[in-house]
Formats: sequence, C-alpha cells, structure tokens
Amino acid sequence: MIERGLYIDGQFVEALDGATLDVLNPHDGELLAQVSEGGPDDIDRAVEAAGRAFPKWSCTSSADRGRLLLRLADIIEANAEELARLESIDTGHPLRDTTMLDVPRTVATFRYFGGMADKHEGYLPPADAGFLNYVTHEPIGVVGQIVPWNFPLMFCGWKLGPALAAGNCAVMKPSELVPLSTLRLCELIDEAGFPPGVVNVVPGYGQRAGARLASHPQVGKISFTGSTATGREIVAMSAGNVKRVQLELGGKGANIVFDDANLTAAVNGSAFAIFHNQGQACIAGSRLILHEAVADEFVEKFVALASSIRVGNPLNPETEMGPLTSAQHRGRVLDYVQIALDQGGELLTGGRAPQDPACANGYYIEPTVMRAKARDRVSQEEVFGPFVTVTTFSNEEEALEIANATDYGLGSGLWTSDLSRAHRVARSLQAGMVWVNCYKRVGPGSPFGGIGQSGYGREMGFEAMHEYSQSKSVWINVDARIPAWYPRPS
Repeated sequence: MIERGLYIDGQFVEALDGATLDVLNPHDGELLAQVSEGGPDDIDRAVEAAGRAFPKWSCTSSADRGRLLLRLADIIEANAEELARLESIDTGHPLRDTTMLDVPRTVATFRYFGGMADKHEGYLPPADAGFLNYVTHEPIGVVGQIVPWNFPLMFCGWKLGPALAAGNCAVMKPSELVPLSTLRLCELIDEAGFPPGVVNVVPGYGQRAGARLASHPQVGKISFTGSTATGREIVAMSAGNVKRVQLELGGKGANIVFDDANLTAAVNGSAFAIFHNQGQACIAGSRLILHEAVADEFVEKFVALASSIRVGNPLNPETEMGPLTSAQHRGRVLDYVQIALDQGGELLTGGRAPQDPACANGYYIEPTVMRAKARDRVSQEEVFGPFVTVTTFSNEEEALEIANATDYGLGSGLWTSDLSRAHRVARSLQAGMVWVNCYKRVGPGSPFGGIGQSGYGREMGFEAMHEYSQSKSVWINVDARIPAWYPRPS
C-alpha cells in the first residue's frame, strides 16, 4: 500500500475534507494505493502557495532555474528503474515502453528546458532615431496544468519544464486514475532543491479540482491535455479572468500508405503508430488509408503482425501491449467495435478481451483492426484504444480528401519513396505534425500540438517558452527631441 497526500508548499498534506482516491492496478483491478483527493479548497491552498513563491522564484536568475531543472533530470535518471516500474504498474504501459521511452523522454525534456532557461532572450525591434525599444519575456505567474492519464510522467516534463524555466510557479492536477508517478516526482523535485510552492500537485477529479483550477482568478494560464469536449469546458471556465489557455486535445491520425512505400517498414511503423501504449495516444495513427494497389498485401501483413502482438502483464519484459488504463475506458473501446459492426464494418482481427486467464481481471483488449468507410463513426470519432480502421484510395487527391475529412488536426503520417510527393502531401495535410516514413516521433526541441478541434498552442520546443511567458515592450527616449503635440505660447 502506498499512501500519498497532496503536495502543497513543499509538503505532503491531506485533503482538507479527508477524501481519498482508490488507485487500481489495470492488470488485475487490485488496489494499488489510496491517495488524497483534492477539492476546490485544496486547489485554493495550492494557488496561494504558488502565489507566495512566485515573486522570489521569478527573480531567481535564469541560470539558477536551469541548474535546478538539470539537477532534477539527473535525479530522475538515477531513479529511472523505480519510476519505470511505478509507471507500468499504475498505467498498464509495458515495462519495456516505460523503460525505453517514457522515463528517458521525461529526462530529456527536463534537460532541454534546463538548458533553455538562460537562452530565452528578448530582442530589439527597429526604432526611430533617438529611441531604444526592447522586448523582454516575463513569466505569467501562477499557471495551472491538467495532465491526462495516458502518459502521466512524460507530460509532467512537457508541462513543468517550460513553465519553470520561464519563471512561473505551477499547480498541477494529475489524473485521479494514475497519480503515483507524479507524486513520486514531487519527492524528487524536493530532493533537487526547488523552493516550496514552486511546484504544487493536487490529484482529484476534473469536475471538482480541475474546474476550480481552470476558473481560479489568481491563475494566469491553464494548460490542458485531454478530450476535445473537456477542452471546450476549460475555455468557458477560463473566461472569468480571461486567463491564457493552451489546449492539446483529441486526434484522429491519418496514416497514408502509397503504392511505392516500403511495405515492411510501413507495416511495422503503422503497428507502432496505433498499438503503442494500447492506442491511448492523441497522435495515434488510428486511420490507415491504403492505396488500392497495395491494400490487400498490406492488410494481410498488418493483421498477421497485430495478431502476434504479445498482450499481458505490463511488468513482464516480454509483454508488447498491456491493459487499458481503466475499466470504464475499456468498455468504451469495446462499444466502438459494436458501433463499427452496426455501420457495416468488417472486423479483421481482435475486438474482444484476450482469452488468456491471466488477463481475465484486467482491462485488456486484443489489437483490433476494422475495415470501415471514411465517414463511419469509428473513422471520425476518437476511439483512443488499440483500434485502427482501414480504408482505401485510388490517387493522391482522394487520399488527401479522406485524410483531411475530420474535425481533428493533430498528427498525420505518410509512407512513400517519392521525395516530391512526401513534401507535397506533408504540406497539404491539415495537421500540426506530419511524419514521413515514420510515425509518433517526438523530441523536446520540436513543437507538439494541433489545429482545429485538436486545440491550440504548442508543447515543447522554443515555442513552449513563449507559451509560458508574456512579452513586454519598453520604449526609451535616449536623445530624441519630441516637438510638443499641442504647442502653446511659452
């Protein structure tokens, strides 16, 4: 049993009303831990602590802020094995994923923004003779951050890294489903030497803790990663003090395979695009759009690969796909199988729980491949599971028409040997990110975000520093002689 409180002002404390959350193991449904459940009053406490810490933290030199972030990256790396195991137990990510991807990406992100802290430079715009105009980037103040349940540790790095590097103090609400790695990170933040109140973490439900954070009058910005429906609610809640909003929302990634693609690479890459993390990724390549000349061969190889993926206990090093994170979400994904069938879809593989008795009590689904039409619900709505639709096209124009025919615009991919086509199609895809002959590549220096119903603003990269700062323009009259605008006799 792991007991954890809220992390407020550098200490672990109980929720004011004493409420707790049960954190369950998605592998078998067993109780992992009880964690304090923060409510609106606890969010108020955390915001007050962040507000008290902000004046001193914002005046801390950028080099010193960067050194603390770099120290934190080293401490996370030193505890990588423990964090990877904790993330696997809590989320259902296979241990090989948390070990090879989740924890190293978290380390890399904190290192990147640790190095970025003293490089967030202002600039000198052109000005008339006799005047000096300079622009500085200043922190916003207290920022609220709502982290989803699919990559909790990694998203802590994505959000805290630029926020702290820019001089803000943070109040973070992790998902009530998977708070354990975030709370362990708080202990490491304390070990790294961050001042109390700079980072505050309040696990809780969205309708209570999240809603208060989004509407809080002393929070200057809210960064939210989650569903498009909740993102709309966040925007409405933020209106009270017109706080800045950054949204990374849903996706319905188009993954186009042209007839000149390397099919072996395309099959392997497309499987990673949809089945990594059980398909619980906003950028998942959930729509396979195949050229009719290679569709049959591709589908045969892809279905064979999907059917061979080893599903099971995420702590088994040989497991390639673990359980979904919650029973409720598993039910939702299975509902989409029936929705697809009702609309005339053809189930090619999967669509059910594994038959292995070891998976009987967990939230497992087999890798699922469904032939569907481009306008079917499963081709338009985000399923957010190991569920991919297959449709075909005859020419480039039709492929783009299918790919762009959703309200989302987050990630897209294409597979081709034609360099001109690669650039042409990448330019025409309506998405914030495009991968060519690969999929789901991310890095701390590359901006991450979408367009349309996938949200606005960017995580990571230099653009993330701008997301967490505000520009101030200063004009100085050096030696200009300004004639009186309203001249009067002296």
